[in-house]
Amino acid sequence: MLPWLLYPFRDVVPGFSVFRYVTFRTAMAAATAMVLSLWLGPWVIRTLTALKMGQHIRDVGPENHQKKAGTPTMGGILILLVITVSTLLWCDLKSGAIWVVLIALLGFGTVGAFDDAQKLLKKQNLGLTSWQKMALLTAISLLVAWLILHFGLRGAATSKLSVPFFKNFRPDVGVFLIPWIWLVMVGTSNAVNLTDGLDGLAIGGTLIVSLTYAILAYVVGHAKIAGYLVVPYVPGGAELSVFMGAMAGACLGFLWYNAHPAEVFMGDTGSLGLGGALGTVAVVIKQEVLLVIAGGLFVLEAVSVILQVGSFKLRGGKRIFRMAPFHHHLELGGLQETKVVIRMWITAIVCSILALSSLKLR
Repeated sequence: MLPWLLYPFRDVVPGFSVFRYVTFRTAMAAATAMVLSLWLGPWVIRTLTALKMGQHIRDVGPENHQKKAGTPTMGGILILLVITVSTLLWCDLKSGAIWVVLIALLGFGTVGAFDDAQKLLKKQNLGLTSWQKMALLTAISLLVAWLILHFGLRGAATSKLSVPFFKNFRPDVGVFLIPWIWLVMVGTSNAVNLTDGLDGLAIGGTLIVSLTYAILAYVVGHAKIAGYLVVPYVPGGAELSVFMGAMAGACLGFLWYNAHPAEVFMGDTGSLGLGGALGTVAVVIKQEVLLVIAGGLFVLEAVSVILQVGSFKLRGGKRIFRMAPFHHHLELGGLQETKVVIRMWITAIVCSILALSSLKLR
Protein backbone atom coordinates (compact mmCIF):
# COMPACT_ATOMS: atom_id res chain seq x y z
CA MET A 1 0.00 0.00 0.00
CA LEU A 2 2.73 2.49 0.96
CA PRO A 3 4.66 1.95 -2.31
CA TRP A 4 1.44 2.53 -4.25
CA LEU A 5 0.74 5.75 -2.31
CA LEU A 6 4.23 7.21 -2.05
CA TYR A 7 6.31 6.00 -5.02
CA PRO A 8 4.48 8.31 -7.51
CA PHE A 9 6.00 11.26 -5.56
CA ARG A 10 9.58 10.08 -6.12
CA ASP A 11 10.35 13.09 -8.33
CA VAL A 12 8.99 15.49 -5.72
CA VAL A 13 10.29 13.99 -2.49
CA PRO A 14 13.94 12.83 -2.52
CA GLY A 15 14.28 9.27 -1.31
CA PHE A 16 10.82 8.01 -2.25
CA SER A 17 12.36 6.00 -5.07
CA VAL A 18 13.37 3.37 -2.48
CA PHE A 19 9.77 2.15 -2.39
CA ARG A 20 10.33 0.38 -5.70
CA TYR A 21 13.01 -1.90 -4.23
CA VAL A 22 11.90 -5.27 -2.88
CA THR A 23 14.88 -5.44 -0.53
CA PHE A 24 13.92 -2.16 1.16
CA ARG A 25 10.28 -3.12 1.47
CA THR A 26 11.19 -6.55 2.86
CA ALA A 27 13.31 -4.96 5.58
CA MET A 28 10.56 -2.46 6.38
CA ALA A 29 7.91 -5.20 6.51
CA ALA A 30 10.07 -7.15 8.95
CA ALA A 31 10.68 -4.10 11.13
CA THR A 32 7.00 -3.11 11.06
CA ALA A 33 5.89 -6.62 12.03
CA MET A 34 8.37 -6.81 14.88
CA VAL A 35 7.41 -3.41 16.30
CA LEU A 36 3.69 -4.17 16.03
CA SER A 37 4.22 -7.52 17.80
CA LEU A 38 6.15 -5.93 20.64
CA TRP A 39 3.62 -3.09 20.94
CA LEU A 40 0.44 -5.19 20.80
CA GLY A 41 1.82 -8.21 22.67
CA PRO A 42 1.04 -7.05 26.25
CA TRP A 43 -2.50 -6.03 25.28
CA VAL A 44 -3.13 -9.37 23.57
CA ILE A 45 -1.80 -11.28 26.59
CA ARG A 46 -4.00 -9.28 28.98
CA THR A 47 -7.04 -9.79 26.75
CA LEU A 48 -6.52 -13.55 26.41
CA THR A 49 -6.00 -13.80 30.17
CA ALA A 50 -9.17 -11.82 30.88
CA LEU A 51 -11.14 -14.09 28.54
CA LYS A 52 -9.75 -17.11 30.44
CA MET A 53 -8.15 -18.59 27.32
CA GLY A 54 -5.66 -20.65 29.29
CA GLN A 55 -3.83 -23.64 27.82
CA HIS A 56 -4.82 -27.13 28.98
CA ILE A 57 -1.84 -29.48 29.35
CA ARG A 58 -2.02 -33.18 28.51
CA ASP A 59 -1.61 -35.51 31.49
CA VAL A 60 0.56 -37.83 29.38
CA GLY A 61 3.14 -35.12 28.74
CA PRO A 62 6.30 -34.42 30.75
CA GLU A 63 5.45 -33.63 34.37
CA ASN A 64 7.30 -30.31 34.37
CA HIS A 65 4.87 -29.03 31.71
CA GLN A 66 1.94 -29.08 34.13
CA LYS A 67 3.06 -25.75 35.57
CA LYS A 68 2.35 -24.21 32.16
CA ALA A 69 -1.38 -24.86 32.55
CA GLY A 70 -3.37 -21.63 32.32
CA THR A 71 -0.84 -19.79 30.14
CA PRO A 72 -2.83 -17.76 27.58
CA THR A 73 -3.12 -19.49 24.20
CA MET A 74 -4.39 -18.45 20.77
CA GLY A 75 -1.61 -15.86 20.60
CA GLY A 76 -1.40 -16.81 16.95
CA ILE A 77 -4.12 -14.22 16.40
CA LEU A 78 -1.47 -11.57 17.03
CA ILE A 79 0.92 -13.24 14.57
CA LEU A 80 -1.67 -13.46 11.78
CA LEU A 81 -2.80 -9.87 12.32
CA VAL A 82 0.71 -8.45 12.35
CA ILE A 83 1.83 -10.37 9.25
CA THR A 84 -1.27 -9.31 7.31
CA VAL A 85 -1.02 -5.63 8.23
CA SER A 86 2.73 -5.41 7.62
CA THR A 87 2.49 -7.23 4.30
CA LEU A 88 -0.33 -5.04 3.01
CA LEU A 89 1.52 -1.90 4.07
CA TRP A 90 4.70 -2.73 2.17
CA CYS A 91 3.75 -5.06 -0.68
CA ASP A 92 2.72 -4.42 -4.25
CA LEU A 93 -1.05 -4.78 -3.99
CA LYS A 94 -1.18 -5.93 -7.63
CA SER A 95 0.76 -9.09 -6.80
CA GLY A 96 -1.54 -12.11 -7.07
CA ALA A 97 0.98 -14.28 -5.20
CA ILE A 98 0.71 -12.05 -2.12
CA TRP A 99 -3.07 -12.38 -1.97
CA VAL A 100 -2.95 -16.16 -2.41
CA VAL A 101 -0.39 -16.57 0.38
CA LEU A 102 -2.48 -14.36 2.66
CA ILE A 103 -5.50 -16.56 1.93
CA ALA A 104 -3.44 -19.60 2.96
CA LEU A 105 -2.17 -17.86 6.12
CA LEU A 106 -5.61 -16.72 7.26
CA GLY A 107 -7.41 -19.85 6.07
CA PHE A 108 -5.15 -22.29 7.89
CA GLY A 109 -5.02 -19.93 10.86
CA THR A 110 -8.82 -19.91 11.05
CA VAL A 111 -8.90 -23.71 11.16
CA GLY A 112 -6.36 -23.53 13.97
CA ALA A 113 -8.51 -20.99 15.79
CA PHE A 114 -11.52 -23.32 15.59
CA ASP A 115 -9.35 -26.10 16.99
CA ASP A 116 -8.08 -23.91 19.84
CA ALA A 117 -11.60 -22.72 20.61
CA GLN A 118 -12.86 -26.31 20.84
CA LYS A 119 -10.07 -27.15 23.29
CA LEU A 120 -10.98 -24.17 25.45
CA LEU A 121 -14.70 -24.96 25.38
CA LYS A 122 -14.10 -28.62 26.25
CA LYS A 123 -11.47 -27.64 28.84
CA GLN A 124 -9.09 -30.30 27.56
CA ASN A 125 -6.26 -30.64 25.04
CA LEU A 126 -8.50 -32.19 22.35
CA GLY A 127 -10.17 -29.91 19.82
CA LEU A 128 -11.34 -30.80 16.33
CA THR A 129 -11.06 -34.45 15.38
CA SER A 130 -8.23 -35.35 13.02
CA TRP A 131 -10.74 -35.94 10.23
CA GLN A 132 -12.46 -32.59 10.77
CA LYS A 133 -9.16 -30.75 10.77
CA MET A 134 -7.89 -32.59 7.70
CA ALA A 135 -11.12 -31.91 5.77
CA LEU A 136 -10.93 -28.18 6.48
CA LEU A 137 -7.23 -27.93 5.65
CA THR A 138 -7.80 -29.91 2.46
CA ALA A 139 -10.58 -27.56 1.33
CA ILE A 140 -8.35 -24.52 1.80
CA SER A 141 -5.39 -26.25 0.13
CA LEU A 142 -7.48 -27.10 -2.93
CA LEU A 143 -8.67 -23.49 -3.17
CA VAL A 144 -5.09 -22.21 -2.95
CA ALA A 145 -3.92 -24.80 -5.51
CA TRP A 146 -6.64 -23.72 -7.94
CA LEU A 147 -5.71 -20.05 -7.52
CA ILE A 148 -2.02 -20.79 -8.09
CA LEU A 149 -2.77 -22.65 -11.30
CA HIS A 150 -5.55 -20.33 -12.50
CA PHE A 151 -3.33 -17.25 -12.27
CA GLY A 152 -0.15 -19.04 -13.40
CA LEU A 153 1.77 -18.03 -10.30
CA ARG A 154 4.43 -20.74 -10.72
CA GLY A 155 5.53 -19.32 -14.06
CA ALA A 156 6.63 -21.48 -17.00
CA ALA A 157 6.91 -25.29 -16.71
CA THR A 158 4.28 -25.11 -13.98
CA SER A 159 4.23 -28.78 -13.05
CA LYS A 160 8.01 -29.23 -12.92
CA LEU A 161 9.85 -29.37 -9.61
CA SER A 162 13.22 -27.91 -8.71
CA VAL A 163 15.49 -30.43 -7.00
CA PRO A 164 18.33 -29.09 -4.82
CA PHE A 165 21.93 -29.86 -5.82
CA PHE A 166 20.86 -30.76 -9.39
CA LYS A 167 20.91 -28.34 -12.32
CA ASN A 168 18.83 -30.08 -14.92
CA PHE A 169 16.92 -32.73 -12.97
CA ARG A 170 13.40 -31.29 -12.84
CA PRO A 171 10.80 -34.04 -12.53
CA ASP A 172 7.36 -33.28 -13.90
CA VAL A 173 4.48 -34.24 -11.57
CA GLY A 174 1.97 -33.54 -14.35
CA VAL A 175 -1.64 -34.21 -13.34
CA PHE A 176 -0.52 -34.82 -9.75
CA LEU A 177 0.38 -31.17 -9.22
CA ILE A 178 -2.73 -30.38 -7.17
CA PRO A 179 -2.23 -33.41 -4.86
CA TRP A 180 1.41 -32.35 -4.59
CA ILE A 181 0.45 -28.82 -3.53
CA TRP A 182 -1.99 -30.29 -1.01
CA LEU A 183 0.74 -32.53 0.41
CA VAL A 184 3.22 -29.67 0.78
CA MET A 185 0.73 -27.30 2.42
CA VAL A 186 -0.92 -29.77 4.78
CA GLY A 187 2.36 -31.52 5.55
CA THR A 188 4.17 -28.29 6.38
CA SER A 189 1.34 -26.95 8.55
CA ASN A 190 1.12 -30.17 10.56
CA ALA A 191 4.89 -30.39 10.92
CA VAL A 192 5.05 -26.87 12.38
CA ASN A 193 2.09 -27.73 14.59
CA LEU A 194 3.86 -30.82 15.98
CA THR A 195 6.98 -28.77 16.67
CA ASP A 196 5.02 -26.34 18.83
CA GLY A 197 5.54 -28.11 22.13
CA LEU A 198 8.27 -26.16 23.94
CA ASP A 199 8.56 -22.46 24.72
CA GLY A 200 9.94 -20.66 21.68
CA LEU A 201 10.75 -23.82 19.71
CA ALA A 202 8.31 -23.59 16.80
CA ILE A 203 8.30 -19.79 16.52
CA GLY A 204 12.12 -19.69 16.54
CA GLY A 205 12.33 -22.42 13.93
CA THR A 206 9.77 -20.63 11.75
CA LEU A 207 11.77 -17.40 12.07
CA ILE A 208 14.87 -19.13 10.70
CA VAL A 209 13.06 -20.77 7.79
CA SER A 210 11.22 -17.51 7.00
CA LEU A 211 14.50 -15.66 6.57
CA THR A 212 15.75 -18.47 4.33
CA TYR A 213 12.69 -18.31 2.10
CA ALA A 214 12.81 -14.52 1.97
CA ILE A 215 16.20 -14.94 0.30
CA LEU A 216 14.97 -17.74 -1.95
CA ALA A 217 11.93 -15.73 -3.06
CA TYR A 218 14.16 -12.82 -4.04
CA VAL A 219 16.52 -15.12 -5.95
CA VAL A 220 13.85 -16.89 -8.01
CA GLY A 221 12.08 -13.60 -8.72
CA HIS A 222 15.19 -11.92 -10.12
CA ALA A 223 15.75 -13.07 -13.71
CA LYS A 224 19.52 -12.48 -13.79
CA ILE A 225 20.26 -14.07 -10.41
CA ALA A 226 17.97 -17.02 -11.11
CA GLY A 227 19.67 -17.54 -14.46
CA TYR A 228 23.13 -17.35 -12.92
CA LEU A 229 22.26 -19.88 -10.19
CA VAL A 230 20.29 -22.08 -12.63
CA VAL A 231 17.08 -22.07 -10.61
CA PRO A 232 13.58 -21.71 -12.10
CA TYR A 233 12.69 -18.06 -12.67
CA VAL A 234 9.25 -17.21 -11.28
CA PRO A 235 7.99 -13.78 -12.42
CA GLY A 236 6.70 -11.84 -9.43
CA GLY A 237 8.18 -14.33 -7.00
CA ALA A 238 10.44 -11.69 -5.44
CA GLU A 239 7.40 -9.89 -4.04
CA LEU A 240 6.94 -12.81 -1.65
CA SER A 241 10.15 -11.68 0.05
CA VAL A 242 8.05 -8.90 1.55
CA PHE A 243 5.62 -11.44 2.99
CA MET A 244 8.42 -13.62 4.34
CA GLY A 245 10.07 -10.56 5.85
CA ALA A 246 6.81 -9.73 7.62
CA MET A 247 6.59 -13.32 8.85
CA ALA A 248 10.14 -13.22 10.18
CA GLY A 249 9.50 -9.91 11.96
CA ALA A 250 6.27 -11.22 13.49
CA CYS A 251 8.03 -14.36 14.69
CA LEU A 252 10.84 -12.34 16.25
CA GLY A 253 8.38 -10.05 18.05
CA PHE A 254 6.26 -12.96 19.27
CA LEU A 255 9.37 -14.80 20.48
CA TRP A 256 9.91 -11.93 22.93
CA TYR A 257 6.81 -13.14 24.81
CA ASN A 258 7.00 -16.83 23.91
CA ALA A 259 10.56 -17.42 25.11
CA HIS A 260 10.90 -19.55 28.26
CA PRO A 261 9.02 -19.13 30.51
CA ALA A 262 6.34 -18.34 27.92
CA GLU A 263 3.84 -15.59 28.67
CA VAL A 264 1.64 -16.69 25.76
CA PHE A 265 1.32 -19.64 23.39
CA MET A 266 0.48 -19.25 19.71
CA GLY A 267 -1.68 -22.38 19.68
CA ASP A 268 -2.88 -24.07 16.52
CA THR A 269 -4.00 -20.64 15.33
CA GLY A 270 -0.39 -19.66 14.84
CA SER A 271 1.27 -22.95 14.02
CA LEU A 272 -1.20 -24.04 11.33
CA GLY A 273 -1.33 -20.54 9.84
CA LEU A 274 2.44 -20.17 9.68
CA GLY A 275 2.96 -23.68 8.33
CA GLY A 276 0.29 -23.28 5.66
CA ALA A 277 1.73 -19.96 4.50
CA LEU A 278 5.28 -21.30 4.45
CA GLY A 279 4.21 -24.29 2.36
CA THR A 280 2.35 -22.01 -0.05
CA VAL A 281 5.35 -19.74 -0.57
CA ALA A 282 7.54 -22.80 -1.21
CA VAL A 283 5.05 -24.03 -3.83
CA VAL A 284 4.76 -20.69 -5.63
CA ILE A 285 8.52 -20.17 -5.93
CA LYS A 286 9.06 -23.84 -6.87
CA GLN A 287 11.28 -24.56 -3.89
CA GLU A 288 9.04 -27.02 -2.10
CA VAL A 289 11.52 -29.92 -2.33
CA LEU A 290 14.17 -27.71 -0.75
CA LEU A 291 11.79 -27.17 2.17
CA VAL A 292 12.62 -30.70 3.31
CA ILE A 293 16.18 -29.46 3.95
CA ALA A 294 15.50 -25.87 5.04
CA GLY A 295 12.71 -27.06 7.34
CA GLY A 296 14.72 -30.02 8.60
CA LEU A 297 13.68 -29.26 12.18
CA PHE A 298 10.01 -29.62 11.28
CA VAL A 299 10.72 -32.77 9.25
CA LEU A 300 12.55 -34.32 12.21
CA GLU A 301 9.61 -33.66 14.52
CA ALA A 302 7.01 -34.98 12.07
CA VAL A 303 9.01 -38.10 11.18
CA SER A 304 9.54 -38.89 14.87
CA VAL A 305 5.76 -38.95 15.38
CA ILE A 306 5.20 -41.10 12.27
CA LEU A 307 7.86 -43.60 13.39
CA GLN A 308 6.53 -43.69 16.93
CA VAL A 309 2.95 -44.33 15.87
CA GLY A 310 4.02 -46.90 13.27
CA SER A 311 6.21 -48.75 15.75
CA PHE A 312 3.48 -48.78 18.39
CA LYS A 313 0.91 -50.24 15.98
CA LEU A 314 3.14 -52.68 14.08
CA ARG A 315 5.37 -53.88 16.91
CA GLY A 316 2.78 -54.61 19.56
CA GLY A 317 3.03 -51.43 21.59
CA LYS A 318 6.81 -51.03 21.38
CA ARG A 319 8.10 -47.46 21.09
CA ILE A 320 11.20 -46.04 19.43
CA PHE A 321 11.36 -42.82 21.45
CA ARG A 322 10.64 -42.12 25.09
CA MET A 323 7.92 -39.81 23.80
CA ALA A 324 7.11 -38.13 20.49
CA PRO A 325 7.61 -35.55 19.04
CA PHE A 326 11.39 -35.75 19.31
CA HIS A 327 11.75 -32.69 21.56
CA HIS A 328 9.90 -34.58 24.33
CA HIS A 329 12.28 -37.54 23.85
CA LEU A 330 15.19 -35.20 24.56
CA GLU A 331 13.43 -33.68 27.57
CA LEU A 332 12.72 -37.07 29.11
CA GLY A 333 16.37 -37.93 28.50
CA GLY A 334 17.35 -35.30 31.05
CA LEU A 335 17.96 -32.15 28.98
CA GLN A 336 16.53 -28.88 30.25
CA GLU A 337 13.80 -27.32 28.08
CA THR A 338 15.90 -24.27 27.20
CA LYS A 339 18.83 -26.43 26.13
CA VAL A 340 16.59 -28.58 23.93
CA VAL A 341 15.15 -25.46 22.29
CA ILE A 342 18.51 -23.81 21.63
CA ARG A 343 20.05 -26.99 20.24
CA MET A 344 17.10 -27.47 17.92
CA TRP A 345 17.38 -23.84 16.80
CA ILE A 346 21.02 -24.59 15.97
CA THR A 347 19.84 -27.58 13.96
CA ALA A 348 17.40 -25.34 12.08
CA ILE A 349 20.16 -22.83 11.31
CA VAL A 350 22.45 -25.55 9.96
CA CYS A 351 19.60 -26.90 7.81
CA SER A 352 18.91 -23.44 6.40
CA ILE A 353 22.59 -22.85 5.60
CA LEU A 354 22.70 -26.20 3.81
CA ALA A 355 19.56 -25.29 1.87
CA LEU A 356 21.01 -21.96 0.73
CA SER A 357 24.30 -23.60 -0.19
CA SER A 358 22.40 -25.84 -2.61
CA LEU A 359 21.82 -22.79 -4.80
CA LYS A 360 25.51 -22.77 -5.70
CA LEU A 361 26.40 -26.44 -5.25
CA ARG A 362 24.81 -27.82 -8.40
